[in-house]
Amino acid sequence: MKTIRRYLSYEIIAATGLVMLAFLALFGFFDLVEELDKVGKAGYRLKHALIFVVLSLPSRAYEIFPITTLIGTLFALTSLARNSEITAMRTAGLSTRKAVILIAQIGLMFAATTFVLGEFIAPPLERVAQKWRLRSTNSTLPQELRSGFWVRDGRLFVNAERVQPDKGLEGVRIYEFDEHSKLVSLSDAVRGEYKAGQGWLLSDVTRTSFLPDRTQLERLPQLQWKSELTPELVSVVMVTPERMALRTLVPYVQHLKDNNQKTGRHEVALWKKLVFPFASIVMMCLALPFAFIHHRSGAVGAKVLLGVAIGMTFHLLNGLFTNLGIINAWPAAVSAVAPSALFMVATAAMLWWVERR
Repeated sequence: MKTIRRYLSYEIIAATGLVMLAFLALFGFFDLVEELDKVGKAGYRLKHALIFVVLSLPSRAYEIFPITTLIGTLFALTSLARNSEITAMRTAGLSTRKAVILIAQIGLMFAATTFVLGEFIAPPLERVAQKWRLRSTNSTLPQELRSGFWVRDGRLFVNAERVQPDKGLEGVRIYEFDEHSKLVSLSDAVRGEYKAGQGWLLSDVTRTSFLPDRTQLERLPQLQWKSELTPELVSVVMVTPERMALRTLVPYVQHLKDNNQKTGRHEVALWKKLVFPFASIVMMCLALPFAFIHHRSGAVGAKVLLGVAIGMTFHLLNGLFTNLGIINAWPAAVSAVAPSALFMVATAAMLWWVERR
């Protein structure tokens, strides 16, 4: 059985690697075409677009990993089935249960790879890509945040006109309220810089205090803003929750909860980060029934096309359940687990049908 596992591992990994390269080339081309609309504007050149696309590829690879494992496994297994190798393996004692266990063991390697890619490789490179594009276009905020960066910190509501790529803040305005939601003070600062262990150091500050009988105006060269808000949490304005690392998502979700803010999208993203690596195992097991069905010569291509369709369906369902969960306030775990659970049930049903034939 070890020999069979080693042989299957080689075939599946090789096929999945080729599929991944093909998909990355395709998505990279589409991303580059999209970036071409920005080339020539605000100093943004073709080399800037190329570097941005290359830095974004790990995030793309993470998103399509289950699809590529499905197609790669389907291609490898159906190729073996066409050459009657699967039949020989089953004759040698490879039952359906043993086949599922073997595929799951191989899938664990893909799950580990997906986790490492999504936690330690893709998120930092995604931030670098976003900073690169901001610097290249002399911008300070993503387009969707032109109204400024807003955050709540206890009784403080903070707005920054600009978030620099180095995570410094410019044009900072802090609204301070008391326990009765009455405005106590308004502070305007030219710039804010984070000092480890000290919080944010605001410079060139104009502070207006609203006292019971008068309004007091102060001009301060510096003002310390002690906050649990770190540059890492500020960087969330540059990266969508789905492309953030767990070590960033967890404290940010907690920060939102502490300030009584909505956490729906971020909680769903957090659960998806936990569940998503195991989707590769489900996708690989889904390829097994097709390998156990006898094939006519030349049917491999048709099965691969079917794999593409199934993979795209999974991708669309993932997005659909995410949006439905946020809109309807479903438990985050349900929204994240549902697509994989549905495909797991489909896999079990198909394997049962194949065994009954």
